[in-house]
Amino acid sequence: MKLSGRRTSSNIDDRRGQRGGGITGGGAGKFGIGTIVIMAIVFFMGGNPLDYIGLGGGGSPAPATQTAPVDPDNLPGGNVNEAGSYANIVGVTLGSTEEVWGTLFPQQYGRQYQQPVLTLFNGQAQSGCGFASAATGPFYCPADSKVYIDLSFADQLRQRFGAPGDFALAYVVAHEVGHHVQNLLGYSQIVSRARGRTSEEESNALSVRLELQADYLAGVWSKYANQQDQLLEPGDIGEAIDAATAIGDDRLQMEAQGYVVPESFTHGTSQQRVDAFTSGYQSGDASKEALDRFFSAREL
Repeated sequence: MKLSGRRTSSNIDDRRGQRGGGITGGGAGKFGIGTIVIMAIVFFMGGNPLDYIGLGGGGSPAPATQTAPVDPDNLPGGNVNEAGSYANIVGVTLGSTEEVWGTLFPQQYGRQYQQPVLTLFNGQAQSGCGFASAATGPFYCPADSKVYIDLSFADQLRQRFGAPGDFALAYVVAHEVGHHVQNLLGYSQIVSRARGRTSEEESNALSVRLELQADYLAGVWSKYANQQDQLLEPGDIGEAIDAATAIGDDRLQMEAQGYVVPESFTHGTSQQRVDAFTSGYQSGDASKEALDRFFSAREL
């Protein structure tokens, strides 16, 4: 990515350098090592770890928080304005999504785009959807319209999943912003209601379609970000494809247990995720008709 001199979003809630106090009602103290490991597996398999610990639906009391004596220019993941740092990649990407969706929303949907806030944290944070830890991984919370990222995930992406590069992280941010777009357009709510009328297997299939749509939206952003601002460099799309491949359900299940269970997929296979992203990137079609193709009338 061409990061030098780029605008970073002002919608960054930087909580790094803070440390949480006790979590009321048990909180983090009740989570053993086994629970944290399972939460990590749940995330990388495509689920919401907050659901696993019973906090995915509506939040819990906020932890007491106090600021630790941390140099703001030496935060984990780097400073938002330090070109090339993880924090800068996230800030530039979020700023670019604001510009792209700020243009596309009036054109395609006849309304203004409501920008999300992105929270950077290290270790733990409280969200509108419940308690989040580093093991939770990046996620979007519709309850407060925020994206949450512990930047240690970027190291996981590079070291564990073999998907290095600034645009691999940008793809993850754009995917989570894609969930925000879905929330604004009503797809998230429609799918949530449909899940209540279906079996677990059918509900998982709907989750896959929603996640693939978010990958598609990340691809749409990539196309317009490059057209409007020449953000991409050679190899960037390959980095996004590597990341999408690394976190496909089939690949993660095979690595975790040595076999795959397709009916339990919630994000889609590696190939499906790559296809969705590249389709969005190649077409740039953000129309309601294009997004509707991820679902059938029967399913919704």
